[in-house]
Amino acid sequence: MEEIYVTLREGVPKCKRGEIWQFLSVQYRLRHRLPSKQQPSDMTYNDLLKQLTAQQHAILVDLGRTFPTHPYFSAQLGAGQLSLYNLLKAYSLLDKEVGYCQGISFVAGVLLLHMSEQQAFEMLKFLMYDLSFRKQYRPDMMSLQIQMYQLSRLLHDYHRDLYNHLEENEISPSLYAAPWFLTLFASQFPLGFVARVFDIIFVQGTEVIFKVALSLLSNNKECIMARDSFENIVDFLKVSIPDMTKDTMEKIITQVFEMDISKQLHAYEVEYLVINDEILETSKPCDDTEGFQKLEKANNQLKRQNMDLLEKLQVAHTKIQSLEANLENIVSKENKTRNIIRSLEQEKSAYQKMVEQMRKYVPANVLTDCELLLKDVSCSPNNKTKAGSKQ
Repeated sequence: MEEIYVTLREGVPKCKRGEIWQFLSVQYRLRHRLPSKQQPSDMTYNDLLKQLTAQQHAILVDLGRTFPTHPYFSAQLGAGQLSLYNLLKAYSLLDKEVGYCQGISFVAGVLLLHMSEQQAFEMLKFLMYDLSFRKQYRPDMMSLQIQMYQLSRLLHDYHRDLYNHLEENEISPSLYAAPWFLTLFASQFPLGFVARVFDIIFVQGTEVIFKVALSLLSNNKECIMARDSFENIVDFLKVSIPDMTKDTMEKIITQVFEMDISKQLHAYEVEYLVINDEILETSKPCDDTEGFQKLEKANNQLKRQNMDLLEKLQVAHTKIQSLEANLENIVSKENKTRNIIRSLEQEKSAYQKMVEQMRKYVPANVLTDCELLLKDVSCSPNNKTKAGSKQ
């Protein structure tokens, strides 16, 4: 395993990455046996594909939003999108509680880029069940709320000045980090970086996401602190941070391997649950259990809607970037056309000057004879006949 760690630090060859992920999942299962109650159904991938899913519409809508610029997934209902649809459909039927949730498509897409459908399905099951990522996709979104609290506490304890700066500008982790967690960074970051993150996830599990998020924020602390408005900070967090150099990527990966925050994460989770229980106890009506249940249900629906809006915001941002790129191309072509027109006008002016200069050297009587000759030609009977026939 030590050799595997060294290989993961240096970077796994893309052609071998799928094999290594499968090997790491087998090694993990040998050390950690999932309780029988938590294990998924043993239905095969092919059997699941024969069934119908109630999540079909949601999955189809998200196909075009998942890696829209990647050649494998960009063609509408092409090979990539069909494989992605099959994988998401099968999982939605396997995991009835989660079904399909926005964000899973990016995780599935990364897997499909490194292995076959069948293998990707097994690895998705491993990530969701064995490594417990499915918790953050549950309808109540409780696990995601805990994760956002844990990230906020990490910032508070390790980078107090950055934490205070974000708080002063009313920027909570859910505004920028929710897509990081729900897509395992795949919706915003370069695929080369995402693959490196997946390498470590298959060894260390869910805490890798916290390590990467904390490292990204700490390495960009000065730039974030230099921005003093809500819009500028959020724009930097969502656009500038993912636009990383190769050196920055290597630095992040090294820091993730060296970081140990498992104890803190556990303590923060317990802390959140205690605080949440206290809030529920103090706010729970003594004689209106039904009303409380309705409020709780409405609250869960609002949380779900909030996450959907965050996802749609990310999609809209991607479209805006694409439109801005197209606009830049159009402006560039327009500038080139203007330069060509300007060049042609200059050539025309030069030719006109040349003609005027040539006129000076041609005798006046010759010019007069030429003009008379042209006049006679234009007024000749043959020309008049031709002109009449055209009319």
